[in-house]
Amino acid sequence: MATGISRQGLAILAIIPVFVTLRRLWLRSRRVLKVAKIDERVLILGASSGIGRSIAHLYAERGARVCVVGRRREKVEEVAEECRARSSAYGYGATRVMGVAGDFADVDDMVRLRTTLETEWQGVDTVIVAAGVSALQPLMAVAGLEAHSKGSKFVPPKATKTGIQRAVDVSVAATRGNYVGPLVAAITFIPLLSATSASPSILLVSSLAALIPAPTRTIYASTKAASLLLYQALSIEHPKINFTFFIPSTVEGDFRASAVDQGPVREADPNKHGLKREDVAQRCIEAVDTYEKTVFMPRLMRPGHLLYWIWPSFVEWRARIKYNFTV
Repeated sequence: MATGISRQGLAILAIIPVFVTLRRLWLRSRRVLKVAKIDERVLILGASSGIGRSIAHLYAERGARVCVVGRRREKVEEVAEECRARSSAYGYGATRVMGVAGDFADVDDMVRLRTTLETEWQGVDTVIVAAGVSALQPLMAVAGLEAHSKGSKFVPPKATKTGIQRAVDVSVAATRGNYVGPLVAAITFIPLLSATSASPSILLVSSLAALIPAPTRTIYASTKAASLLLYQALSIEHPKINFTFFIPSTVEGDFRASAVDQGPVREADPNKHGLKREDVAQRCIEAVDTYEKTVFMPRLMRPGHLLYWIWPSFVEWRARIKYNFTV
């Protein structure tokens, strides 16, 4: 009997990955039937660097119409040219790529971008929200305080007015980049998506720090968490739009370049130990194609998120090690 049960269990385990693969293929075929890859109109906010840039490259290679958006005009045009070259190399032509300079937290810029999409493409099918900023210092350090004795004593003993104001200014900048931007994008493009696409989809690139607290990421994590919850609520309010919440751990790249607090990177070099941008980008596109809701990368971080509520002291200890944090 034990052997029989064991064999049944093994058979079930063997079937699971087959079932998952078939389900993904079925879901992917559903979207392709509604929006062919070469007809897909993809807007990428935050495409001038990092994950957004890699996503733009991959969409261009498969023949989609791609609009790359970023604040720096020269970087936007550089990425647009890269996408045009890739689109042409795969036989689709360079005219399928647009580059638009704009700040996704600026209402005027986003309204202008929406008008461009309506004029050039008569709408949009997929919106990728990959823009954002980082913040790398403990909150008290942003205010000019150095913590000692496990955070119970400070040098100087209290924050100055200037220090408090600096912390406020940094948090305002982080909120603008990580919450206001996604909010403006949602309000601007959700109606356009709904009205013009047979299969409207939005992917938000969030962060594992939005779900699992991390030292030195106080401001960054809280603002990323705010935008994640915003989009999760929006997915309930707009059930006909396919929302995907992409939650990666550390990704390779110059994370400090976008830091609004000018803080040092304390963790191990992300370019050596972080997820590869191309792998993250490929997984993002796969998630949109298959209507996945919440995607953790790597996958083992999904139970890691739950572990925080079961054994918080262990997760906090591991976070202190990862971010090389001591007080």
